[in-house]
Amino acid sequence: MTTHNLLLLPGDGIGPEVMAEVKRVIAFFNEQGPDKFTFDEGLVGGACYDAHKVSITDETMEKAKAADAVIFGAVGGPKWDKVDYDVRPEAGLLRLRKDLALYANLRPAVTYPALASASSLKPELVEGLDIMILRELTGGVYFGEPKTITDLGNGQKRAIDTQVYDSYEIERIGRVAFELARKRRNKVTSMEKRNVMKSGLLWNEVITALHAREFKDVQLEHQLADSGGMQLVRNPKQFDVIVTDNLFGDILSDIAAMLTGSLGMLASASLGEVDPKTKRRKALYEPVHGSAPDIAGKGLANPIAMIASFGMALRYSFDLGKQADMIDEAIAATLDKGFRTGDIAAPGEKTVGTSEMGSAILAELAAQV
Repeated sequence: MTTHNLLLLPGDGIGPEVMAEVKRVIAFFNEQGPDKFTFDEGLVGGACYDAHKVSITDETMEKAKAADAVIFGAVGGPKWDKVDYDVRPEAGLLRLRKDLALYANLRPAVTYPALASASSLKPELVEGLDIMILRELTGGVYFGEPKTITDLGNGQKRAIDTQVYDSYEIERIGRVAFELARKRRNKVTSMEKRNVMKSGLLWNEVITALHAREFKDVQLEHQLADSGGMQLVRNPKQFDVIVTDNLFGDILSDIAAMLTGSLGMLASASLGEVDPKTKRRKALYEPVHGSAPDIAGKGLANPIAMIASFGMALRYSFDLGKQADMIDEAIAATLDKGFRTGDIAAPGEKTVGTSEMGSAILAELAAQV
């Protein structure tokens, strides 16, 4: 029997509600075995600021470093809009990504058959959609220095954010992309803005060289990021794995999210380097949907993305592909039976709440045993 140690960070808004459903799924797999999961919990984001005046404590960071995987809910909300920039709720997530060196963000965009009509695109464009957005997560404009706002006098200010990438950062995210593609449909699309950005020129150069050196068996194409965004809504099924930088990845993955019908449906994984001794990598798993403060505490949130994020942990951190497949199949079966939370319901369609959706998925999991 193998025991895996998790750190659960529910966070703010709907985070605690959807995390509660993950705890039920963890309990299910603990009953089934043979692998077992233990977990600790901590505060992050606005909840941590209210308690400690920081977005994440050093103690919680140490727990994150010691855990086999971190399962993260959501942070932020209007309550904390005016706190200092350095301790804003989102800073807690950024610190987790940086201190754990989580450089590879995997955001799958999958359309379940039952929800093809929920997409903003025509059903025939998204039926069977299964693409992976791979976003570089610890470099680029979000972390580059200098990052300043300077008072120029006379009522004028100047803001500076710096886009910085080193070759090794591009190469390691490129390697993840090609390795993922080999397990999927063997195609990588690299997106950047080499026509106007020096970092885009380097990105293109490094990805091209890596492909020629180690991954000639994988199909590689290059697209400018703005054109890639257009193609995502024109013909999304042309893509398999898309690899791009931090800023463009943030934007393109949200575009891809809406192709599936709702942000509430999409999971994500943030991965670090494999430890050569333990063969494990630091990892954080989170839904894409954010804290949704408008529905927080009402039992209306869609828990599917949170449950699917735990499924990604089973697959990428613990090599439990069978159990991850069980979660995917349970979600699909639940949707096939007509269960809908408000975010994915058609006008006039009956909806269920957070715990009801969780119960339905658990029932489908139990039916597979």
